[in-house]
Amino acid sequence: MRNTFGYFLGFLVFVAGIPALMWWVSGRPFPWAPALPWAIVALLLMIPGLALSVWSIVHMKKVGEGNPFDAYNHEVAPRTKHLMTDGPYRFSRNPMLLGIYFYDLGVLLWLMSWWPLAVVAVEVVFLTLQVRSEEKRLEADFGNEYREYNKRVPRYLFH
Repeated sequence: MRNTFGYFLGFLVFVAGIPALMWWVSGRPFPWAPALPWAIVALLLMIPGLALSVWSIVHMKKVGEGNPFDAYNHEVAPRTKHLMTDGPYRFSRNPMLLGIYFYDLGVLLWLMSWWPLAVVAVEVVFLTLQVRSEEKRLEADFGNEYREYNKRVPRYLFH
C-alpha cells in the first residue's frame, strides 16, 4: 500500500501538480498549444523526460527492492535495499529528477511564458535540498560504496 501511495504522490506532484501550477501562473487559456515547431520541441523534451523517470522508478523497484520517495527524512515508501549504480543510475545519481527537469523544460517551452520559470526555480531549490538530505542517508546506509559511486557519477548530468 505504501508503494502505491508513494507512486501516486509522485505522479500527482511532479507529473500533474507542478505542470498545472506552471500553466496557471502562465496565464495561458486552457487548452493552449504553441505553434507546431515549439510543440514538437516541447514534446521531444517531455516524453523522454517522463520515460527516463519511469525507467528509473521501475529499475529501482526491481533491482533496489524499494522506492526512492523519502520526503525530507519522512519515509513515504520502503527504502531501497541496494545502492542503485546500474541502469539509468550509471550516468546520473538522480535520473528520476533529471527526467522531471527535462519534462519541466518541455512544459516551459510549451507554455512559452517566463512566469512558470519561477515555479521551476522553487521546485529545483526544494528538490536540491531533498537530494542533499537523501545523499546523507545514502552515505549512512551504504558507506564507502556510496562515496565511490558519488565520485564516479554526477548528481544530474555533469560533475
